Amino acid sequence: MPLQKQEGLEADVADIGLDALVVADLVYNKELSWLAFNWRVLHMALDVHVPLFERLRFLAISACNIDEFFCKRVGALKRQEAAGVENLIKLQPRMAWTPQQQLKHIARDVRLMVDTQIACLTEELLPALNKKEIKLVDYDGLHLHEKDQLRLYFKSALEPILTPLAVDPGHPFPYIGNLTLSIAVVLRDPYDDAVQFAIVSVPSGLERWKSLEFTETDEYNRNAFVPVEDIIINNLDLLFGGMEIKGAYAFRTTRNADVARNEEEAEDLLEMIADEMRELRFAPFVRLEVDREMPLEVVQRLVMELGLNDLNDVYAVCGPIALGELASLPVKLEVNSSLVYTPWTPKTHPRIQGADIFEVIRKGDILLHHPYHSFVTSIQHFVEAAANDPKVMAIKATLYRTSNDSPVISALAKAAESGKQVAVLVELKARFDEERNIGFAQKLEDACCNVVYGLIGLKTHCKCILVVRKEDDGLRTYVHIGTGNYNPRTASVYTDFGLLSCDPDLGMDVINLFKYLTGYHRQVAYLKLLVSPGTMRNEFVWLIEREIVNAQMGKPASIIVKCNGLDDQVMVTKLYEASKAGVKVDCIVRGMCRIRTGIPNVSDNIRVVSIIGRFLEHHRVMRFENGGKAEYYMGSADWMNRNLTRRVEVVVPVEAEPLQKELQEMLDACLCDRRNAWEMRPDGRYQLLGIGTMKTPPREHTPQAASSKLAATVENKGLHEGLMEIVAKRCRKARKLIMGKRTEASRKLVIKTTAV
Repeated sequence: MPLQKQEGLEADVADIGLDALVVADLVYNKELSWLAFNWRVLHMALDVHVPLFERLRFLAISACNIDEFFCKRVGALKRQEAAGVENLIKLQPRMAWTPQQQLKHIARDVRLMVDTQIACLTEELLPALNKKEIKLVDYDGLHLHEKDQLRLYFKSALEPILTPLAVDPGHPFPYIGNLTLSIAVVLRDPYDDAVQFAIVSVPSGLERWKSLEFTETDEYNRNAFVPVEDIIINNLDLLFGGMEIKGAYAFRTTRNADVARNEEEAEDLLEMIADEMRELRFAPFVRLEVDREMPLEVVQRLVMELGLNDLNDVYAVCGPIALGELASLPVKLEVNSSLVYTPWTPKTHPRIQGADIFEVIRKGDILLHHPYHSFVTSIQHFVEAAANDPKVMAIKATLYRTSNDSPVISALAKAAESGKQVAVLVELKARFDEERNIGFAQKLEDACCNVVYGLIGLKTHCKCILVVRKEDDGLRTYVHIGTGNYNPRTASVYTDFGLLSCDPDLGMDVINLFKYLTGYHRQVAYLKLLVSPGTMRNEFVWLIEREIVNAQMGKPASIIVKCNGLDDQVMVTKLYEASKAGVKVDCIVRGMCRIRTGIPNVSDNIRVVSIIGRFLEHHRVMRFENGGKAEYYMGSADWMNRNLTRRVEVVVPVEAEPLQKELQEMLDACLCDRRNAWEMRPDGRYQLLGIGTMKTPPREHTPQAASSKLAATVENKGLHEGLMEIVAKRCRKARKLIMGKRTEASRKLVIKTTAV
């Protein structure tokens, strides 16, 4: 993946110098690299080894990803194009592409991807689902009585809320929202034979898929559905009485969600973001998706009315539009259906089971691994216990993204209402979550929490909670530092680490971090934390340079970096230098990656792996060999330029040996995966390991912490299945020990009572 070489990228870059290698668009373009990642997501829908209904879900995910890509990334390029950025590019054309060139390359890749998505749906998934009695039914193939039922449904549930909108000199083109499904209608008036044009917008609150199960006993149509736009199109005569419907065609629009902020001049950040949300409703259009049957003159009219540049912004779809909404298909599946993954219930961490969480943390740091470990019984329990504990004096937290009904928000509000000192940084600039976060901020303020909205010019992306507790020997700090958001919903599908600790140095570091976030405080250095945009990048550079020196001295030298994206030019340059010095470098990068592997005398020692599977790989972990005394770090920061320069990020060293072993075990598992792992080839494309042959086989990895059984399970079944098995086994063992201790304690109590 991608299916073919992406236009503009060079396959052979061996003759390009190191300086150009890290900047040239022909080697790495972040937009095409993101699309390459989405190709790997789409492959999950194409993979016959994935349960059938999960394949449909992955197809929907890949489509939603493209929606967000156009809103944000294509939107940004459109703004650059409008601003004439191409006139400012001074480098060689092959080094830096203009916005127009990038948009051209993107359009070519996306068209192929959309065609592949539709082919996957219509040629593979729908026929296979039909055999399982799950059907998306063509309206023309319905029985007469079914059409009659749908007409009754249209009259009662749709007609009252639909508004037919004429488009003529007296009726301007109507407002159409972002990612809104609409219907373009061509009519003929029999009175004067005039051809008219109208728009019917499909309200976003409508259920997209109407069930054909009209009675509870209708087992045949239990999982049969019709798209709501088909119902509307086939009943337009009720909306346009007396008119002849010449044609009706579904289309969908995408608006620009990229904004130019001037935070320095804002008097109130919350008010600025709220105004921005209102303005985005009227942002320029960046994409038009149309039914492939739509006549060219109708397409051209929509392009003109929507203010799009040309037909390059139009994507014709031979099938359902808005495939992302397939995820909302209300299918009724049997328990333990083979159509979905075997259910996984996150386990309570063995050390937390049935114990006081503060007492457990005092005995030693705890490493949480979600979704294998439960968010509810760990992080949520930690915050709720702090809110209810009379000994807790203060709670401080950063919130980037969380769920609508967040129990963490409720616990923080409860703590403030009970008189505790509560300070919360709610990042209002979290993309696509701005409105939700504004609501959370206001809810917390109403509960008497001290709320700050972020820092001017920076996004606060770090994940930290600080609890200050009054104990017998004075105040003690407890911290949680994580790689993922405090969101119970995503914690069930995103893989993340979290560290619970009462290390005084970490406590002091997090206290100083919050002084920086909430007040006027400049922290030059921290005792243990790596913090951006301060010293983090320099610290990582120093750690890489130490590996280079060790390699040159003949000492053990290696680096493992696991993150979501790696494109910072400074970090990439240092990794190339490390490879040239003989340092073994493993990069486990889910998404965008600037590194190109297999370049002679430059990246011979670098391996890049991307893992796409049941869960979304989200944690960030770094390991440095350090001459045989390995050091481990984890935190919120990817090795992207934005994370190291324009975001507040926190990375923490993991020093306890048992916890280091857990991190190493996960890294071993990633590098042993031959089921869900993709290997970057020297030409920049990725190949799924275990399928086909590679010119250069992947480098063998010798596990340092993972057992041979785990390594074998991961190699055959994949990373996630292997870790689920081992976590479940360990939690069962811990429960057995706890029950044994309780039984022994009860036995001794009975003996003592009997003796008395």
